[in-house]
Amino acid sequence: MIVKTNRIAFQGDFGANSDMACRDVYPNLSPLPCPTFEDAFAAVENGDADLAMIPIENTLAGRVADIHRLLPESRLHIIGEYFMPIRFQLMVLPGVKHADVMTVHSHIHALGQCRKIVRRNGWKAIVAGDTAGAAKLVSETGDRTMAALAPRLAADLYGLDIIEENVEDDENNVTRFVVLTREPQAIKRNSADEKLVTTFIFNVRNIPAALYKAMGGFATNGINMTKLESYQIGGKFVATQFYADIEGHPDDENVKRALEELRFFSTQLHIVGTYKAHPMRGALLDGEA
Repeated sequence: MIVKTNRIAFQGDFGANSDMACRDVYPNLSPLPCPTFEDAFAAVENGDADLAMIPIENTLAGRVADIHRLLPESRLHIIGEYFMPIRFQLMVLPGVKHADVMTVHSHIHALGQCRKIVRRNGWKAIVAGDTAGAAKLVSETGDRTMAALAPRLAADLYGLDIIEENVEDDENNVTRFVVLTREPQAIKRNSADEKLVTTFIFNVRNIPAALYKAMGGFATNGINMTKLESYQIGGKFVATQFYADIEGHPDDENVKRALEELRFFSTQLHIVGTYKAHPMRGALLDGEA
């Protein structure tokens, strides 16, 4: 990685989960908060940041839909992944009690991951731009009936009290982040048992059973496909694009053969990146906590 700005972009305010991920993985880089995912992508494309830390999926809430739309358009490259356990804290202005709370503010995914506490208390859930932004809003508004669901770091940054800890519905709440950069990373396999992931985007030909035929090469070559997502492009139901993660490197002979077969049945194939698998990947795929 060539460091030019010493910054890593993320969506949200300081104290968001994405901010925490930036600090965990790249403690020597300065996190750059961005209002939207588009802004975080643009920061890297325009050279305002060297990298972007972007959430792509969560074990409870599923995929982050915007990312699958932005990735093909941006042509940024994935150079790494990070799996982070997500813990939400219920935070309020100093001195506020449970009984005082009437509304809870957070990102839509966070609210979806903390439904039980909201329903149990009969609070009104209000969507905010991001988790840390919700904490910032509670701090700046000064409304003692408001609470926020946000990471612990946000309480420290915005002077809030945590009145209930780890309120997510399920302790197996993990978000997968990907690290994006402008330039592709030339990664080579160091050993046969090194765990690598390759991400690619493709469009199949508009012929019967095209997807089935395109996927056949991965089955016959013994390649584990860990992710396959479809989404419509151009506002047309006949134009479908696919996002996929596989275990392996494009230079591996079995992967090379599978990709050749995929190209035959596709109108477009773009490899977004090849990178080292995060240590938590195997545990999650095996269904462990």
